[in-house]
Amino acid sequence: MGDYLRTKKEKEKAILIGVIDQSKGMTVQEVDEYLAELDFLALTAGAKTVKRFTQKLEYPNPKTFVGAGKLQDIQDFLEVNEDVGMVIFDDELTPTQLRNVERILKRKILDRTNLILDIFASRAQTAHAKTQVELAQYQYMLPRLTRMWTHLERQRGGIGMRGPGETQIETDRRIILDKIAKLKQDLKKIDKQKATQRKNRGKLVRVALVGYTNVGKSTIMNMLSKSDVFAENKLFATLDTTVRKVVIQNVPFLLADTVGFIRKLPHHLVESFKSTLDEVREADVILHVVDISHPNFEDHIKVVNETMVEIDNREKPSFLVFNKIDAFTYVKKDEDDLLPKTRENFSLDELKQMWIAKGEKPCLFISAIEKQNIEEFREEVYGVIREIHSARFPYNDFLYQDYSNLMD
Repeated sequence: MGDYLRTKKEKEKAILIGVIDQSKGMTVQEVDEYLAELDFLALTAGAKTVKRFTQKLEYPNPKTFVGAGKLQDIQDFLEVNEDVGMVIFDDELTPTQLRNVERILKRKILDRTNLILDIFASRAQTAHAKTQVELAQYQYMLPRLTRMWTHLERQRGGIGMRGPGETQIETDRRIILDKIAKLKQDLKKIDKQKATQRKNRGKLVRVALVGYTNVGKSTIMNMLSKSDVFAENKLFATLDTTVRKVVIQNVPFLLADTVGFIRKLPHHLVESFKSTLDEVREADVILHVVDISHPNFEDHIKVVNETMVEIDNREKPSFLVFNKIDAFTYVKKDEDDLLPKTRENFSLDELKQMWIAKGEKPCLFISAIEKQNIEEFREEVYGVIREIHSARFPYNDFLYQDYSNLMD
């Protein structure tokens, strides 16, 4: 795949570049949040961020993304800091922008899409995930061949297979198109196998954990299923959808842990991973997990809701599960401070009341790590699952009869 798509184990030093795009109404605070997330992405990929650059523009420069003056500032910084080998942009760059910036800065240039693809490539474990990531990588690479030219393995050649005067890039383009076609066929076969697996699971109630990346979905999966699903404080710790059979009281159901969402998720990845999200489409109940300790959790909720509409817009029972209440902090306002409260000034109890008052979805507040409010969480989820289960199996197909109510 070349150096641009290979995850390196050693810590590489990087600088981050963001543009406050006025045509989109972006604010300084928004861009700072985006760059903080990009910093976390870089850390997940194994890079260390040493500096951030931002610039306010009416729209990104079509040739170099940032303006000539800002590009000179970046160039001056890199000349002094020769050990910084990577420049990461917070948006997907066009092939022209990539080529121009790389020529001027003489460093490895990554954009947000390339960085996320690199993380996905390092995290993919199963044949399904690896195939999906490889397809997205080739689709990203195709329009950028003039910059990312490599001697790809020759898979076709010989008499009649090469036109007169055909260049190396044209040959590579044809090879990549062939690979894309083959990977799509491979994914179709895998998807058929997955569909068969889902049918074989019978009519058990299905519950899907969805949410922004790194909100604790896998930790909740481990807590409920008493299994050992990989969970880590890094972005995209889970790529493959994991399904476990879980029993709460006397009702069995299937619980699926899905890949986390993120802002500006590359289109190639969304397309490639649509099949992975079939568990979301087929779920009877959605548990939308939110990291309430994150300062911008409301934005995360919005991103997930928008993505969910694209995946499945059918009405179904769903909960907002506010996780990590143990990590929640706030700044108490002074009594003589007459300025309006900001997000950081609301206590956990105040946020609870605000979200419960909205009434759009039932809200649960837990800490999966510290096991706080877990019994209430189980009871609420159990009530909905039991209702669906009873409607699906009117003559009772519970594991055993629950006599607890008779004891009251």
